Formats: sequence, structure tokens, C-alpha cells
Amino acid sequence: MTSLASRGLAAPPLSGLLLLCLAATWLVWGSTYLAIKYALLSFPPFFQMGTRFLFAGVLLMAWMRWRGAAWPDRTQWRNATIVGALMLGGGMGGTAYAEVTVGSGLVVAFIAVVPLMIAALNRLYGVKPGRLELAGIAVGLAGVLLLTQGAGFQASSAGLIAIGLACVTWSVGSVLSQRSLPLAPGATGFASEMICGGAVLMAMSTFAGERPTWPPEPIAAAAWFYLVVFGSLIAFNAYMVLLARASAGLASSYTFVNPVIAMMLGVAVAGEVVTSFEWLAAGIVLVGVVLMLRGK
Repeated sequence: MTSLASRGLAAPPLSGLLLLCLAATWLVWGSTYLAIKYALLSFPPFFQMGTRFLFAGVLLMAWMRWRGAAWPDRTQWRNATIVGALMLGGGMGGTAYAEVTVGSGLVVAFIAVVPLMIAALNRLYGVKPGRLELAGIAVGLAGVLLLTQGAGFQASSAGLIAIGLACVTWSVGSVLSQRSLPLAPGATGFASEMICGGAVLMAMSTFAGERPTWPPEPIAAAAWFYLVVFGSLIAFNAYMVLLARASAGLASSYTFVNPVIAMMLGVAVAGEVVTSFEWLAAGIVLVGVVLMLRGK
């Protein structure tokens, strides 16, 4: 595959839609880790994620059908099941499970390996990131690793395994959705993926014997609602648009920004103390994002 740079052409500027999608994945997803933690007060991890994506997926599918969108065919439903099981069942389910015993800061930092995994998987399809994109990935990852050194992370082996598997399955699902397993066009495809992924998560919840607390605590219910509307209907759909219309490196750039957002929310909402070393690390993360955007 020949890049614009290799042909001596300038890359086109990012469209307004892509900028909005980047803002959603950077800002909204950066806040969802805190929301997941609050939702866990009443909703177990797989149940929380399963109900979240099922509700959002059914709502989005109903809206698209009302607007006249075609129903996905059998192949598209199959692809949605595979991609949904990987990205939502493994990726989001593993993330929520990890947050039961692992600090949210460590979870966000660990997820920074996703761009490297996606870049490695894309090489199997002959896609090679540019030098600046590679530099951005390397610098961003270094910054996130510095973030982990600035905090006292206490984690269980089960939680670390869960977030590790979550990163692998999310990366594989992201690449397959781009290269091999196309979904139905537009938001209908995203809705089918959320429905299938939510069903997989509910099966995992049943197998694990999870039981939510009823009635839920008000803050847990509010966090769950925030995850449905902003985390699923807005940010997740924005990520899928980026996967379809932007480079893999740009689509996964949220993994560098989210730790910074999480730090800011920790200070503003949870009253956490962030040291000067940690703010320095956050600045290095942002340098990585700038390099990646320049490469794009």
C-alpha cells in the first residue's frame, strides 16, 4: 500500500467529523474509567457492561431502522458477533473485571500498549506506520510507563491478566473490523456490534453467577447511565468511525490521552494528589499524541 507521503503528497487535513470523533474518544473515554469504578458499586463487571451495550445497541438499532436503514444480513451479523465478542466481551468486559481489584490508573496506563498491538497486527496486512507515527507511539508509551512509576499501584495477578487479555482482544477486534470482518454500513453496524457484544457479556455474567445490587446506589445508577449515553452511544461509535476513516495509529491515540484525562478527573473529582513527576509524564504523553497527529 502506497502512502501519500511516499508519493510526495501532503496528507489531507482532518475533517470536522474526525476532529469531533477524536474529542469523544479522548475526553469521554478518559472519564469512563472513573464511571466504571462508580458503577461497580452496584453492578458487577460483566453485567454492567452487558446491560450497557445491549441497551445502547437496541436503542441505536431502533433509531436507524426508524430512519429507514437496512437490516444487517447474515454475514454482517456474524461479523458483528465476532468483533463484538472480541472488542466488547473481551476488551470492555476484561477492563471492568480488572477494575474490581486493580487501580483505574494502572488500567488506563496498561491500555497504552494497544497502539503497538494494532500496529503489529496491521503489518500482517502490509500496512506500515510512518516514522512520525511510530515515534508518537514510542514517546506516548514511554510517557504512560512513566505515569505508572509515579503512583503506588496495587494489583492482583487476576486483574493484570484480565487487562492484558482485554488489550489483546480489543486490538484483534479493531484490526479485524478494519480488514477482514466488515460490519453493516454506518451506525447500523455499530448497533449490531453492541447488541452482539452485549449478549456475549450477559452470557459471561450468567456463567460467572453475577448478581447486581438492587435497588442500585444513586451514584452507581448515574454512572451506568453516563456509560450508556456517552461511553457507548457517543464515544464507542466515534471510535468505530475513526477505525473506518482514519489510520490505526490515529484511531488508537485515545490510549495516550485517556491517562491524562483520568489524572485530571482524579484531582478535580476524587481529590487525588498528582506529583510534579506525574504531570511531567503527562506532558510526555501529549508530545506522543502531537507526533502521531503530525505523522498522520
